[in-house]
Amino acid sequence: MRAWLAASLLLLMSGQVAAHQLKAAMTTVLINERTGNLELMHRFYLHDTEHAVETLLDGNADLFKHAKDRAEFAQYVGRKVALQLADKTPIKLSLVGQEIDGKFFWVYQETQIPADFSALRMQHGALRDVWAEQVNMVNFEGKGTVKTLHFDGEDNWLTVRFDK
Repeated sequence: MRAWLAASLLLLMSGQVAAHQLKAAMTTVLINERTGNLELMHRFYLHDTEHAVETLLDGNADLFKHAKDRAEFAQYVGRKVALQLADKTPIKLSLVGQEIDGKFFWVYQETQIPADFSALRMQHGALRDVWAEQVNMVNFEGKGTVKTLHFDGEDNWLTVRFDK
């Protein structure tokens, strides 16, 4: 019985250690014809975000207690994410808001859908300046099949092309 309990505790702890080492974020870019907007929804693991704000803001930052810290992190994400048309024309993104939901920290941005585009360029450096191993995956939905960009290593600007 003790061996089973010890093994169970080790298994639980190893899951927590792995969770601490997971430096990954998921973004969905929804091309929403109904609203006429590109809607960006960035999902970060709350645990990673809590550690990052200690570096990015200050050692006293607290996402749960301080709306100012949540807003500052969202503004940081806004500075680290950019969209362009295929010809490198910038697309201005507006910060819509942020929230904590369970084990995730969400940041929301939007802009009008550009007229007649078949490709977009994107930069997603959020948390990649904090941890070299940070991976940011982006799914584009709402214009043909789902397309995915994967930011890691030295990736800076990546291009996604859409079905005509």
